[in-house]
Amino acid sequence: MQHTELYIGGEWRGASDGGTFEVLNPATEEVIATVASATVDDAMASLDAAEAAFADWRGRTPRQRGEILRKAFELFTARLDEFADLITLENGKARADAMGEAVYSAEFFRWYAEEAVRAEGQMGMAPASGARILVQHKPAGIAVLVTPWNFPAAMGTRKIAPALAAGCPVIIKPASETPLTMLALMPLLEEAGVPPGIVNVLPSRSSGAVVGAMLKDPRVRVISFTGSTEVGRKLLHGAADTVVKPAMELGGNAPFIVFEDADLDAAADGLMIAKMRNMGEACTAANRIYVHEKVHDSFVEKYVDRMAKLKMGDGRAEGIDVGPLVNAETRDKVADFVDDAVAKGAKVRLGGQRPNVKGFFYPPTVLTDVPENAECVADEIFGPVAAIQSFTDEKDVVRRANETIYGLVAYVYTADLKRGMQVSEALEFGMVGLNRGLVSDPAAPFGGVKQSGLGREGGKEGMLEFMESQYISVAW
Repeated sequence: MQHTELYIGGEWRGASDGGTFEVLNPATEEVIATVASATVDDAMASLDAAEAAFADWRGRTPRQRGEILRKAFELFTARLDEFADLITLENGKARADAMGEAVYSAEFFRWYAEEAVRAEGQMGMAPASGARILVQHKPAGIAVLVTPWNFPAAMGTRKIAPALAAGCPVIIKPASETPLTMLALMPLLEEAGVPPGIVNVLPSRSSGAVVGAMLKDPRVRVISFTGSTEVGRKLLHGAADTVVKPAMELGGNAPFIVFEDADLDAAADGLMIAKMRNMGEACTAANRIYVHEKVHDSFVEKYVDRMAKLKMGDGRAEGIDVGPLVNAETRDKVADFVDDAVAKGAKVRLGGQRPNVKGFFYPPTVLTDVPENAECVADEIFGPVAAIQSFTDEKDVVRRANETIYGLVAYVYTADLKRGMQVSEALEFGMVGLNRGLVSDPAAPFGGVKQSGLGREGGKEGMLEFMESQYISVAW
């Protein structure tokens, strides 16, 4: 499962300049692989391979492409254990979490195997002229995919599957912290029947130069990126020069609102998922937790009890719930958030101290009385830290929840369905979990508003991101 070279045109090859970089196990800080680091020349070779393969792939029927994706789903499902092991090794997440990601990743192949045959157009009559209006969806062209380290498999399959279903070849640049999982996927896609050149993988430490060069090439028609808003802004600037179609899934700052009538046990369980999935290293992670003052103390007690039972350690070991964070920078940033909040008046109810052990660990932490000027209120924590605040007024908590440049996901817990729907509609977020701590689903349009992104992944919309609508006017 551990391929370490570039994958271009169906072949494994080293970087054109011989460059490499090391991949670490976050639990031990030991080197687990040395991977080829792609250059601009390698990027151009990938574009050549994708261009050569494009005509055949887009010429295949939707059913033919769908059957290959279905086979990919079956092969991936047969190897869930292997992929989960590799995800844990390079990312650090606990084995159960890694298995959850593996299952989720496979589902994108199944969903888009079914959606490949449903790129339906339309036909109608123009009211004024009487001409027929025919609309069809065509593959946009070569797509560059840039994925983050927090979901090494799922962020790739969530882009690859719809692109292939649409008829597009892709070049994927995985995060340099976690390239092994995406490289391991390539033999599986070969076995499923994906032709050479349709999927190319370029691990690289020179991400800016490599992706920037591809964005300048007129053959690239789509850039799909998942990552920070800061990097997303730079890619949007690069895409503007050649008017490349952007699909951006960027940062989040999710509010989690618990009203006084909520089922507190259900809300605490939901927060465990919304906060602690992937150790909080997720753009969907609950970041600002607002609990009505009438139930604040009871909720905190229930939630602290749940967090205290989590066992931290090497994610490969049995019974571990919380693995290490992905690297030292992420761990240190989480620690700084906690220190800043405490210095400004927050109370530590659990955790809050970096352990003196090998690996990039930070313990499950619960803070209460977090002030509005704490840095963690305005920025993504991206770690296992729950920052809890209280509220008294519905309109005020909605205002506070919306008071951010981000708009990816929000969570609401209440027993009153009417209020739940009203609050959900008032929240300026692309997704809302109403009495649910998990919103991600291959069949649903995943994405945000404001500076959390452009476009959607998953659902019917996900495939349309890789297609262009063509309108034909004809009279008969």
